[in-house]
Amino acid sequence: MSFFSEFKEFAVKGNVVDLAVGVIIGGAFGKIVDSLVGDVIMPIVSKVFGGLDFSNYFIPLAGQTATTLADAKKAGAVLAYGSFITVSLNFIILAFVIFLMIKQINRLKREPEAAPAPAEPPPTPEDIQLLREIRDSLKR
Repeated sequence: MSFFSEFKEFAVKGNVVDLAVGVIIGGAFGKIVDSLVGDVIMPIVSKVFGGLDFSNYFIPLAGQTATTLADAKKAGAVLAYGSFITVSLNFIILAFVIFLMIKQINRLKREPEAAPAPAEPPPTPEDIQLLREIRDSLKR
């Protein structure tokens, strides 16, 4: 088998195509979730905590006196721990939102549970039992 035919066989396998579709949809879904976190949830969190914005928290490493992170980065090296806190909070919120979505999808996909089978059949009535005994004695 030639190299190109092996590659063609690999590329058109169902798993590779499914993976490609998953990556494309995941990218689009990632943009939606990023917007949800950045444009909806984080402003609410900021409002609850009194307009707190971590993105401008930094430690200048080159002796800068800038007040914003962008200005400090232009002047030299900075330890931008506020950006790390913001990204960490975004990740936690994002993970929670995805958890809730997956939980709902799994709940919707779950098949309805079958009714449990009765433990024992009900006892046979006495008249049916007598008729069966008569039938069995007539067969002999």
